[in-house]
Amino acid sequence: MIHQHELKANDVHAYTVEILKEHLQIKANGYICNTEMILNVLIKASAESSSVEAVCADLKETADSNTIREYLNEALPIKKLREQERQVNKALASCTPKDLVRTDIEIAIDFHDEPFYGKQEDTRKVTCAGQAKKGTTHFVRIATAYIIWRQVRLTLAVRYVLPGEETLEILKFLLRRLKRLGFQANVLYMDKGFASTEIIQYLTTQRQPAIIACPIRGKKGGTRALCRGRSSYLTQYTFTDGTQTDIAMKASLVPNASGKLRRKWLAFIRILLDWNPDKVYEEYRRRFGIECSYRMVRRVRASTTSRNPSLRFFLLGIGLILVNAWVFLRWTFSRLMARGPHRLDVSRFRFDRFTKFLIRTVENIYGTISSVPTHISPQSVIY
Repeated sequence: MIHQHELKANDVHAYTVEILKEHLQIKANGYICNTEMILNVLIKASAESSSVEAVCADLKETADSNTIREYLNEALPIKKLREQERQVNKALASCTPKDLVRTDIEIAIDFHDEPFYGKQEDTRKVTCAGQAKKGTTHFVRIATAYIIWRQVRLTLAVRYVLPGEETLEILKFLLRRLKRLGFQANVLYMDKGFASTEIIQYLTTQRQPAIIACPIRGKKGGTRALCRGRSSYLTQYTFTDGTQTDIAMKASLVPNASGKLRRKWLAFIRILLDWNPDKVYEEYRRRFGIECSYRMVRRVRASTTSRNPSLRFFLLGIGLILVNAWVFLRWTFSRLMARGPHRLDVSRFRFDRFTKFLIRTVENIYGTISSVPTHISPQSVIY
């Protein structure tokens, strides 16, 4: 006999609330507003990519949005940013499947920026300056470590980046966190933000194989001088401080605005690997899964106009947790055991369904507004 098992919307919601309640220190014991209500409002706001105000206006039986914001701002002061970071990291780790392989896996590490528009000096102290984007030069920045194993993609370490923080220290923090969880990288894939001699020397000393995207700089000299010929090749490059490293130069063809193919050079720093440029390029492309995870986080990140950067970090953290929760549930309930324990039926439980399950459950709990009052007299209404 084949037993049919179901993953219901209530189960998805209960698992998600349990993770948030266990690891995030958001507490409320008001007459109307309690901890679970705040978490449910945040879940719906995240799943809809809307604001706390919009969710409170949409649900019948919730506290006022100002009340919920007061609880959030009280629980999320800037001075407790690192404590909040620890809570989010524990929540992310709790979504790790027990049978997940922890050695010889691939790990991607990257920076992610969210625009910040506040102008107060005290809040600017915890935001990072960068190239102008979306009307601002200040950003709430995080660094994440993302594991890649078969059909499982999980963010298991996050660092809230503060101005002046050294990139090497950020990398060490993420690797320490992964080591504490028992994960050991076979190869690290890292973005251009980590292309520095300090990182190269550290990884070489630690005997950690890695591929780092290398920015192409200079008009004629620098790494720009390596963009020569018509074919991909390997070479040695010496940085200004004398550090030597292997560089894989990949000659790719991309269409321009008119559709005509043009040559575009890509440079990769190769550490303790003997891969040719084509293999470096193909393997590094797997790192783009972390970019996909950021796109998913944007889909489940509640919007806010708050000037509290700690709240913005918090909403990013909830987005990362929701993505991990979906990955865990999909891994648990969508495996095709007949084809092996590590194969998934990815069509069975897509991310869109996960978010809809959350939204529907919260709406069933608190009810939704389905009418608005009017000042028009009943006699003048035309049916």
